[in-house]
Amino acid sequence: MLTDILFVLLGLALLIAGGNYLVNGAVAVAERAKLSHAVIGLTIVAFGTSAPELLVSTTSVLQGSSGIALGNVLGSNIANIALILGVTALIRPVSVKVNTLTVDVPFLLSCSALLVVVAIPGTIFRWEGILAVLILIGFIIGQIKYSKNHPFETEARDAQPARQPMNLGLALLLIVLSLAALAYGADFIVDGASGIARRLGVSERVIGLTVVAVGTSLPELFASAMAACKGETDMAIANVIGSNIFNILAVLGITAAISPVTGTMDGFYQDYVWLILMTSALWLFLRTGYRLTRMEGLTFTAFYILYILLTLFPDAATFLI
Repeated sequence: MLTDILFVLLGLALLIAGGNYLVNGAVAVAERAKLSHAVIGLTIVAFGTSAPELLVSTTSVLQGSSGIALGNVLGSNIANIALILGVTALIRPVSVKVNTLTVDVPFLLSCSALLVVVAIPGTIFRWEGILAVLILIGFIIGQIKYSKNHPFETEARDAQPARQPMNLGLALLLIVLSLAALAYGADFIVDGASGIARRLGVSERVIGLTVVAVGTSLPELFASAMAACKGETDMAIANVIGSNIFNILAVLGITAAISPVTGTMDGFYQDYVWLILMTSALWLFLRTGYRLTRMEGLTFTAFYILYILLTLFPDAATFLI
């Protein structure tokens, strides 16, 4: 038990350091590449912080544990919105650009709905996984083209007091090292927390939806929280949206392309409902003033606590009804 606790503490330290320097490196890359901070958050930061989900899901499906692979993605996406954006908004209200509200969030909602549709038959097949990856590639290309054709954010930055941006090579190295710190930090926390959970007799499904899902979402949490603290709210919310898109289209897509994901409806009904509910709530909240307020962040956090309680104690749902 003591070793597990030490793993958790070490992982936490790595996450804090990695999240801090990842934002610095990502901002520098955005300035050098003349791309918006939101696009960098949707791509480099989001995909990098989603690497733990990819590793966990592909390893799980190869070992025949499709339940953990799917539970990891569903739990992570719910945690990304309800927990991570909730905490981020509590630190600082999150403002968004028009493109985020009109394109990025609706695309995420469509991806979430698509996941439910392909999961209904009970198996996500290889061809569906390959198609998902191709959709992701098209989305990325579209985001980069949009940023290049609408350089309003770059112009706004140019109007600010000039400062020497970080060397591109150093910025990329900083991103790589930060992502490594986030990955190892999340891994230490997952190992430690999973060990503690197993000692307490928690089931594999619950571990996948809670401990593993939250653990693999910790990179997003610290990256978004650090971005909010530094005033980079565009990058904070883009990181979450991009991570959720990546989890559905790339993590599950690549996982299914390697080996079909089976049992996609076995006990996951309420998790699909929560995923659609939280994604829809995000879209509705952002429509009010193009921002996520502290009160809305508190609401998301409360939703996540309720979700965890209902996952840990499913009989409570019957009691509430």
